[in-house]
Amino acid sequence: MPLVKPLSSEHDTETKQLAEFFNETLGFCPNSVLTMQHRPAISTAFINLNKAVMANEGRVTSALKRMIAWVSSNATGCRYCQAHAIRAAERYGAEQEQLDNIWEYRTHSAFSEAERAALDFSLAASQVPNAVDEEMKQKLHKHWNEGEIVEMLGVISLFGYLNRWNDSMGTSIEEGAVESGEQYLGKHGWNKGKHI
Repeated sequence: MPLVKPLSSEHDTETKQLAEFFNETLGFCPNSVLTMQHRPAISTAFINLNKAVMANEGRVTSALKRMIAWVSSNATGCRYCQAHAIRAAERYGAEQEQLDNIWEYRTHSAFSEAERAALDFSLAASQVPNAVDEEMKQKLHKHWNEGEIVEMLGVISLFGYLNRWNDSMGTSIEEGAVESGEQYLGKHGWNKGKHI
């Protein structure tokens, strides 16, 4: 049972309108957003930040942003966000071979060197203590410009917030996210954990 119960999607008109964004992303409004509605200023600010961070600005594709989110969520252990990120990656056109082999991104041929650099950055930036160092900087700048690196760190930071929110809250996971988690992550031991 979650720490705080989500409110109805009808609770706050502004949140409801903004949350339509998630119907495209996930196919449903996440329970995390419905819980944030206990303080509508938080839910509306979060949705607007999410929209800004996940906007497709160019080479850091929507699919890659969601894979960055998955690596970050996997590093922190948030099963709720792992399932959401892999579901969104699928919905935003990640290649089937990448989805099936996300755990092996460092060695699998489905991932380019630029993608590996982005995903390694996500892993390093999500660790405590933070593991971004000079070698990581050089690797990133070999493949990505400064604006693109800002986009990536925006995703990592957004999911840092979400990982802490959902793992602490014990947010109940939605059926669609469970299906994606089981399909792509289950073979490596993913389960709902406390997010029942």
